[in-house]
Amino acid sequence: MRPEAVDAMLPFLSDRFGNPSGSHAVSREARKALDEARAVVAECLGARPAEVVFTAGGTEADNLAILGAAAVRPGPTVCSAVEHHAVLHACDALGDTRVAPVDTDGVVDLDRLADLLDPAVSVVSVMLANNEVGTVEPLAEVAALVRERAPQAVVHTDAVQAFSWLDVARLAAPADLVAVSAHKFGGPKGVGALVVRQGVDVRPIIHGGGQERDRRSGTHNVAGIVAMAAAMRVTVEGREATVDRVGRLRDGLADGLLAAVPGCTETGRRSTKVAGNCHLSFDGVESEALLVLLDAGGVYASAGSACAAGAVDPSHVLAAMGLSRDRALGALRLSLGPGSTDADVDLALAVIPPAVERLRAG
Repeated sequence: MRPEAVDAMLPFLSDRFGNPSGSHAVSREARKALDEARAVVAECLGARPAEVVFTAGGTEADNLAILGAAAVRPGPTVCSAVEHHAVLHACDALGDTRVAPVDTDGVVDLDRLADLLDPAVSVVSVMLANNEVGTVEPLAEVAALVRERAPQAVVHTDAVQAFSWLDVARLAAPADLVAVSAHKFGGPKGVGALVVRQGVDVRPIIHGGGQERDRRSGTHNVAGIVAMAAAMRVTVEGREATVDRVGRLRDGLADGLLAAVPGCTETGRRSTKVAGNCHLSFDGVESEALLVLLDAGGVYASAGSACAAGAVDPSHVLAAMGLSRDRALGALRLSLGPGSTDADVDLALAVIPPAVERLRAG
């Protein structure tokens, strides 16, 4: 977590531990903090405060968007083949889903997407940035196609992986529903938000006391929400400098590994990725075995999406991009963030090549 988020959060875990739904003085103070945080989150996401729905993270936000919107306007759903499982499984639960393919960089095929759209479609979901390979999707073009071919549909974007690196307020402006998660930009785990644009209805998937304008019931996680707002503000303020610095670190890491390890291939094009994503594959190596050696060397990486760690099947994202099974099973995702340093890159460059060599030697 960012220090600013920790500092903002701590008072609401102790002396300011009030329920904002109450009416006494402590509750009113919590409500004031909640309202102030909502205003910050709205500004950072390019929304009105009334359009912000607080959730328990990105997965819930995606589910509320997909399931909640489809409940209001039944019909087929459309999503890209590289969506997070929070979107894919929510669409699968509805039972009538059309999946748009992507190219070898992971960018959605707009012509094939257009073929899947018609006036019966209810929800279209295309993420802003991919959680595994970092690909940035052409959301404005997607939204324009939807308005033309499926005018009654709502457009949802999973911006969970995007907020640290991209101007979500601008790039997600064409979307009706925008999901984010605090822990991706230095806030706490277990809190997120969904932007529900004015005039767009979603049916709640959690029922109870009617909080969040009856769109998401449950006692507010005031400490988490306040911390998320603080993390958002500092992320936006420093985003340009962070993207420039981390992008240079990522390039040095990728170039160093490509030069040092024969049979190393970069996934996709850097020009289509967010700055913090370095995704590679190594011939003749299974990434799950590689991760064990890297962990012992102090390099903490992932083979795919973090929530699918330990899976034996290759990533659905890499399969959609056309990678062979062997290459997908040798994939490694190295994520950099605002706290990453030259020393981190140097460590990775010192640990990864001999680990790959050791595995290849058997």
